[in-house]
Amino acid sequence: MEKQLEKALTDAKKTGKRVLGTKQITSTIKDSKLVIISKSVPVLSAKKIEKAAQDNNVPLIHFNDTSIMLGKLCGSPFRVSAISLSAVSSTNIQAIIKEYETK
Repeated sequence: MEKQLEKALTDAKKTGKRVLGTKQITSTIKDSKLVIISKSVPVLSAKKIEKAAQDNNVPLIHFNDTSIMLGKLCGSPFRVSAISLSAVSSTNIQAIIKEYETK
């Protein structure tokens, strides 16, 4: 299903090149290359992240599932409402975005 995304999230966990949580993402978005937010994120927080991502030209993906599922995809035993990746190649970003556009 989300093979490219799952690989990018696994790589980010190994390298530590990721930021978890809506507040942390908005304060570190300038270092991000890709932001993923789950549908569990409250509307106001989602809007803040969307605006910050747009202002910094960072691609954003709306993960079509809950924070529990995003956490599982990240290999975390807890919920992940939002995650930003700072070490993803542009080729991988394009592949992940394309994967999401076809859904």
